[in-house]
Amino acid sequence: MSGLLALLDDVAAIVKLSAAQLDDIAAQASKAGVKAAGVVIDDAAVTPKYVTGLPAARELPIVWKIARASFFNKLVILLPIALLLNAFLPWMMTPLLMIGGSYLCFEGAEKVWHLLVPHKEHGPQQAETLDAAHLEEQRVKGAIKTDFILSAEIMTISLAQIDIDSVWIQGAALAAVAIGITALVYGAVALLVKADDLGLLLSVKGKLAASRKLGRGIVKSMPSVMVVIATVGTVAMLWVGGSIIVHGLHDLGWHLPYEQIKDVASAASSAVGTAQGFVNWAVTAGLDGIIGLMFGFLLIPIVTRGLVPITGWLFPEKS
Repeated sequence: MSGLLALLDDVAAIVKLSAAQLDDIAAQASKAGVKAAGVVIDDAAVTPKYVTGLPAARELPIVWKIARASFFNKLVILLPIALLLNAFLPWMMTPLLMIGGSYLCFEGAEKVWHLLVPHKEHGPQQAETLDAAHLEEQRVKGAIKTDFILSAEIMTISLAQIDIDSVWIQGAALAAVAIGITALVYGAVALLVKADDLGLLLSVKGKLAASRKLGRGIVKSMPSVMVVIATVGTVAMLWVGGSIIVHGLHDLGWHLPYEQIKDVASAASSAVGTAQGFVNWAVTAGLDGIIGLMFGFLLIPIVTRGLVPITGWLFPEKS
């Protein structure tokens, strides 16, 4: 009997330890996922363009192909690489984060620049101009390449936010972030690409006047919804990218931008009577976003006139 009680006590201790570790994993995954918000929103805003011009019946299968590749990229390729780098080459994490932050700043600033200085848009290639199957294959390949870059950002940013040394909790938290974010992004994308079809169906076949009106409202609102998502994604990219650059410089020894932003945010929060925490966060995020925008503007000519031609020369596209 005493042996049985000791065994039950051991089992209870193991259960408590497992529960504590699950709590740690959930907390770390939540913390890491919030910081990756900028990349997530941009991913959701970018992906729907890859189904434009293709048959409606192929929209969800295409989204699933991209989502499946995204799961593979995050869980099979990027997660082990991130854990190995963090374990054996931790000094590389800050430079890698800053490279990723630079990418976010560039992407956000380029969107703002195109808004300020409109470029002639040729529009998406339609299925009538190319074999639909071949066009779908090209779109999926392009989307998977873009997703790989964004996924690398998500995993790197997320890992940097995990402050527990256990490699198992780090891996589990990263896996939870990868699964949760991918499901969230591509679930949202699936809803976005089919929302207009649902609205059209309701507007035509709805049995009630209210449902038909709702369907017309969905169809009319979708362009505005996409604009809002793209705008929020751009702002979030600049905020996250600028924050990564500021914190990276701080970690590397240049403390001025970080300290200045901290002082301004502290002064602003002290000047208000209520919601000091929100004011502190808003000012910090706003200044990080401005720095991200300015840094992104500096990167535009470097990327477009330097890196892109060099990359095209080194890796020519096959005709």
